[in-house]
Amino acid sequence: MRILVLGGTVFLGHAVAAESVRRGHEVVCAARGTSGRIPDGATLVKIDREAPDGLAALAGQRFDAVVDVATMSYPWVANALNLLGVGAEHWTFVSSINVYADAETPGQNEDAVLHEPVTSGADAAERIQNPYLYAGIKVASETAVREAMGERALIVRSGLIVGPGDVSDRFGYWPARISRGGRVLVPATAEQPVQIIDVRDMAAWIVDAGERRLGGTFNGVGPTRTFGEFLADVVRAVGPAGTELVPASPEQLAAAGVHEWRGARSLPVWVPREDYGFLAHDHRKAAGAGLEHRPFEEIVTDALAYERELGLDRPREAGLTPAEEAEVLEALGGKQP
Repeated sequence: MRILVLGGTVFLGHAVAAESVRRGHEVVCAARGTSGRIPDGATLVKIDREAPDGLAALAGQRFDAVVDVATMSYPWVANALNLLGVGAEHWTFVSSINVYADAETPGQNEDAVLHEPVTSGADAAERIQNPYLYAGIKVASETAVREAMGERALIVRSGLIVGPGDVSDRFGYWPARISRGGRVLVPATAEQPVQIIDVRDMAAWIVDAGERRLGGTFNGVGPTRTFGEFLADVVRAVGPAGTELVPASPEQLAAAGVHEWRGARSLPVWVPREDYGFLAHDHRKAAGAGLEHRPFEEIVTDALAYERELGLDRPREAGLTPAEEAEVLEALGGKQP
């Protein structure tokens, strides 16, 4: 097949392009070429999706499958469809579980209520000011893809994607931290659901879907486990002897200035109770359509290898520094959550 990846230089887009090359497909990556390198064996076509004629280099070209990982711009999606949709046999749009209006209820399937659509672009500052803007843009983009491509469209509502190439620290923090051993500060929310999916498994399924012309809308998430199981499994995979998980209640963590999910002075993957549904979507439809997951231990050990490649002591996008963690542990002393 001739496959176009709109992107292809970082993380999921790069993984899709690499998997496509590995299978012997002709792969074109369309990007500015400033965020990273395309995989060996792929061809780079330079575009700028912000420019009025930014897709001109692709005009007149035909692709058997197109994969679009556009994040924060409905016009990006609409313009690509207008130029390339008619000639494409299959179109994958990577959406997000953020599209669901209800973040509290676990187990929602693909028919759950969505946020209102937003037909605009947005930058990082706008996203911070309006947390639902990202969701609305994804909803509008999904609709545009379905209307243009019909049964040739695959919509993947991705959850937390992890693995080689992930620099968000939302998952990698835990293998990196636990591999050091000692007393590890964790939230006392062992019952919280957690879903992750390895980027290589997601990429393989997206390429499979293009080969099989799979259409429809799917939650691209992994099996659900509890946070307690998640942490215990990371300890089993990479924790040295004597590693001790030290739980602190949400109230204790808030008092210590530690917050959820991402950013400085955070504990990644931890979410407030009212967002438990965010990491517990129904994944059965995708599993039935062939989405497979490698063993969790392999995901953890490979993530740790990538963390070491990046540097365990580097400044992080999420998590606690050793000094911050030690400060909180000292303040907790022998207090129970």
